[in-house]
Amino acid sequence: MNVIEYKKSIKGKKISVVGIGVSNVPLVEFLLDGGANVTAHDKRTKEQLGEVYDKLKDFGAEFVLGDDYLDNIPIDTEIIFKTPGLRPDVPQLLAAERNGAFLTSEMELFFELCPCPIIAVTGSDGKTTTTTLIGEMLKKEGYNCYIGGNIGKPLVGEVEKMMPKDMVVVELSSFQLFSMRHSADTAVVTNVTPNHLDWHKDFNEYIEAKKNIFANNDNCRVILNFDNEITRSFNQDTKNAMYFGRQNSPNEGIVLEDGKIVLKTKEDKKTMLLRDDIKLPGLHNVENYMAAIGAVYPFVSLETIKYTARNFGGVPHRIELVRELDGVRYYNDSIASSPARTTAGLKSFDKKVILIAGGYDKKIPFDEFGSVINEYVKELILVGLTSEKIEKSVKDAPNYSGICIHRETEFKKAVETAKACATNGDIVLLSPACASFDLFKNFEERGNTFKDIVNGF
Repeated sequence: MNVIEYKKSIKGKKISVVGIGVSNVPLVEFLLDGGANVTAHDKRTKEQLGEVYDKLKDFGAEFVLGDDYLDNIPIDTEIIFKTPGLRPDVPQLLAAERNGAFLTSEMELFFELCPCPIIAVTGSDGKTTTTTLIGEMLKKEGYNCYIGGNIGKPLVGEVEKMMPKDMVVVELSSFQLFSMRHSADTAVVTNVTPNHLDWHKDFNEYIEAKKNIFANNDNCRVILNFDNEITRSFNQDTKNAMYFGRQNSPNEGIVLEDGKIVLKTKEDKKTMLLRDDIKLPGLHNVENYMAAIGAVYPFVSLETIKYTARNFGGVPHRIELVRELDGVRYYNDSIASSPARTTAGLKSFDKKVILIAGGYDKKIPFDEFGSVINEYVKELILVGLTSEKIEKSVKDAPNYSGICIHRETEFKKAVETAKACATNGDIVLLSPACASFDLFKNFEERGNTFKDIVNGF
């Protein structure tokens, strides 16, 4: 269905949009432009919504606000768009479905209406950098490329401008994928490790959500991490898979051999990139490039791939060098909201670091993380709700050797403690291994706060 047909189909229909976050504001405008009767539901008050309320009210939206925003979905609602962070099986949404409402999301609608090829990226770690790399390569090659999903702009508001010859690259979280009925043309799964277990019922549900990135399109090209046991097993669920592997070498696919990223086929081998060409630090970024190359080649040239590797300096909050002060380098890796992501960051450096970690508890186990900290960390500063859990994992680790651990209650004090511990030649790394929601609204705010404190020294 194209945009014109869809807008004709919703004219006069009663639609509820649940959760007026970043992605759903353009959605409400899009639906109202199609002549739908839209009710916006949100836990926040009119005052808390501020300009968003005024803007959507002027467009013609009705509102249900406050703590009971889910309890007042009109019984004659025909379509419900839910925010990604809300599970689809909450009682109020299940009741609405029993009353005949169709439950969907902004991203699912975009997939239905998008006129051009979609490359989608998911994974527990590395998905934002991989998504950005794919977009950078496509733009350098000359494509009109839209980047969105879990990063960038909401895409429903852009869909009317898109042409069949354009390209779309989206990052998708497990929340967005959980109830998706559509899949990408090309799907990348960077890795799958335990994450968001405070939202998902169990790890298996999280895994199954990730599969939706390709499960609803039999012709989807699927790029899978051969080194990750779970993503390697996804090959059983698709007939069009390509592997990439840094540690283990698949018979065919993208591999790392003798410092080169190589594309192996039955017929031959082709060097795509030298590891030394990659400006970004860390072996995890080698894997991100391997995944990105799998997604874009042969849509882009080897020259474009090499140019991107040599010139792309990284995404903010991902091992971002903030400054060097008194011989100490300060790095912001606030995106690292899981132990696996922080582990990758720690391994990017050739010496032990002073680590600032801790945050909101997503119910992810820290058992193995304690051993990693003992191996790669010089001094540990903990702040946030998970401080006690992380400290216990460090002290219970078989390689515990008395690493100095500081516990702070305030984030600013944690950064100041790290500075006090550091001497000439040291590295201070913010890489929390946890979500930010105990002290900040998101990882960007956490990272920006860290940068402000460091730049204020």
